[in-house]
Parts: sequence; C-alpha cells; structure tokens
Amino acid sequence: MSIRALALDFYKAKQKVVKFEKLLANGSKAEQKELQQELNSAIQEEKILCKMLAGEKESGDFRKKFE
Repeated sequence: MSIRALALDFYKAKQKVVKFEKLLANGSKAEQKELQQELNSAIQEEKILCKMLAGEKESGDFRKKFE
C-alpha cells in the first residue's frame, strides 16, 4: 500500500472519529452505548493507520518468542 493511500485512509478514519464524537455529544441516552462502541472501533482504526504511516510496529508476544 502506498503512502498516499495510507494517508487517505488515515484522513477518512479521522473524519469518522470526529463524526462519531459529534453524534455521541448530541445523541440520546439510548444511542450512546452503540455510538461509544462505534467511536472506540474508529479510534482503534485511526491508531493503527497512524502507526502504519509512522512505520512503527507493535511488539507482541509472538515476536518476543523468537528473540
């Protein structure tokens, strides 16, 4: 995946986070739990794309096992 495509996906993910934050602030109590879950998944997606752009990798137990 090219840097341009990653940057575009990151921008879309950031817009999605902003959208869910606004909906959560204006939403009713009944919708808040569902919106919070959607917001959390959008934030996770944004973090992953940000790390991909920065070139960082998460060190997991799988990688540590072979060191």
